[in-house]
Amino acid sequence: MLSILSRCWLCRQPLRLISHGICSYCLQTLPAKPCCCPCCGLPSGNPYIPCGRCLQKPPPWQALVFATDYCQPLSTLIKRFKFQRTPALAPTLARLILLHWLQAHREQHLNRPEIILAVPLQDKRCWRRGYNQSDLLARSLAHWLGCEYLPSALRRIRATSPQQQLVARLRRRNLRGAFRCDKNLAGRHVALLDDVVTTGSTVAEIAKLLQKQGVASLQIWCICRTL
Repeated sequence: MLSILSRCWLCRQPLRLISHGICSYCLQTLPAKPCCCPCCGLPSGNPYIPCGRCLQKPPPWQALVFATDYCQPLSTLIKRFKFQRTPALAPTLARLILLHWLQAHREQHLNRPEIILAVPLQDKRCWRRGYNQSDLLARSLAHWLGCEYLPSALRRIRATSPQQQLVARLRRRNLRGAFRCDKNLAGRHVALLDDVVTTGSTVAEIAKLLQKQGVASLQIWCICRTL
């Protein structure tokens, strides 16, 4: 009998390559993201140069890489991954990030990061879930790309309310002073990984910390960007 891991997570058909997790047909039919700014990831007229928003107020990172908008069918897989104790989805979702990073690497000439960091989860939330989803994604990507992964470099030092319940202004206030970086990353090329970027408040708060340390470059990687 075929195991769950030998079937496509979306259409449930048998997979020729078990490690891919999503069949080639479903991969090709995933919603294509619109033309987006390479910095903030929001819709823009040119995918190779920063949009007007980023020219006026550059984000505290150089590039944002993601697979698609937060919509079906990936939104269902992400909810299953995060809230239904399905860590086996991690390699499949990490592979989507990898494919889009490789494309950006070719087309936008993004440098290969030396270090990958994952957005940390609150201890209580991580204990309830059983794992930090961003940590699982980062481990696969670091292995495939030959990068160094530092799972304990970033820490949440203050409990925060769930971001999903807050508007953008309150999200920023909610995260002030919530993180600490315990490693000196000055002069290093870094990728910061989260599962979904909505307003960007979480990654921006961490990016500011890394900016103060003097990282050479910072890329934000995620599965989906809410557009």
